[in-house]
Amino acid sequence: MTDEAFSWRVRLAAFVEGEARPMEKYGHQPRLYALTLKVGAGLAYDDDVVCAAVWLHDLGVFVGHRPEEPGALSRWDHAVYAVEKVPGILASAGFPAEKTEAVLECIRNHQPKDEPETLESTILRDADILEQLGAIGILRTVCKVGRDTRFATFSDAEASLQKAIDGLPGKLRLDSSRELAKERMRVHREFLAAVASEADGRLF
Repeated sequence: MTDEAFSWRVRLAAFVEGEARPMEKYGHQPRLYALTLKVGAGLAYDDDVVCAAVWLHDLGVFVGHRPEEPGALSRWDHAVYAVEKVPGILASAGFPAEKTEAVLECIRNHQPKDEPETLESTILRDADILEQLGAIGILRTVCKVGRDTRFATFSDAEASLQKAIDGLPGKLRLDSSRELAKERMRVHREFLAAVASEADGRLF
């Protein structure tokens, strides 16, 4: 890695660490980047593009960047917001300008509902799906109970986790991602089975 590449990576990490609110949202980025390296192992892709997209794809979900009024928040498209803001952030960090559009493609298509058009965006999307499964996916969901309008109760979190295990694995595109998903899926299913057993129909 060149000194220039190291410098913009450090600047982006520092920027996101300062902006990520609630605080635990910062952990998603370094975990996600590590996952992209596993997903993309052996593939010929531009790691600069993936790395920059990893750090900035969720800018629009941070408090201070998203609306707080429930109605506006329910209509909020955090990817559209990020695509608008990211070029300026990348330029300030010293990121290669010729790669900016490739980063924006990754951000536009990082959600499960999207259709990535490049290998870089496919790697990011697959890794982001993996972060919604298994123990990490469970932690990321349950921590929202009581502070996210979508998760008023544990039952809301349980329903979301069930939807994730039912729908997300089939959206993975790369063989490496499907292999990485196996253990996460096992943990995810065992957790939901334990919740059902222990709650005995009384999970509020």
